[in-house]
Amino acid sequence: QVQLVESGGGLVQAGGSLRLSCAASGLTFSSSAMGWFRQAPGKEREFIAGINWSAGSASYADAVKARFTISRDNAKNTVYLQMDSLKPEDTAIYYCAARRAGQTVYNYWGQGTQVTVSS
Repeated sequence: QVQLVESGGGLVQAGGSLRLSCAASGLTFSSSAMGWFRQAPGKEREFIAGINWSAGSASYADAVKARFTISRDNAKNTVYLQMDSLKPEDTAIYYCAARRAGQTVYNYWGQGTQVTVSS
């Protein structure tokens, strides 16, 4: 059974930083692409960042480019999202997702962690 467990969310002031973690189990993590998504109240879930299996390639949504950094540690089956220069509009539930090798969509999702940025 695949499990993705996010942690590290919380309340932070604008301009601050948070680091989210997502611990994966039940899948071959080292061959899976990983991603972070978020969903703000009243809005659709949106892609934030993705990283390939080897961490050799990463992509970001324009809204977070240059402020957020995705990384992974295959030895720990964990993917991270470092969030700097946070803005109130970054307030959302953040979800970790996994995409198995050969798949074009993210197959597995975590339960989400709340990030709230106060102005």
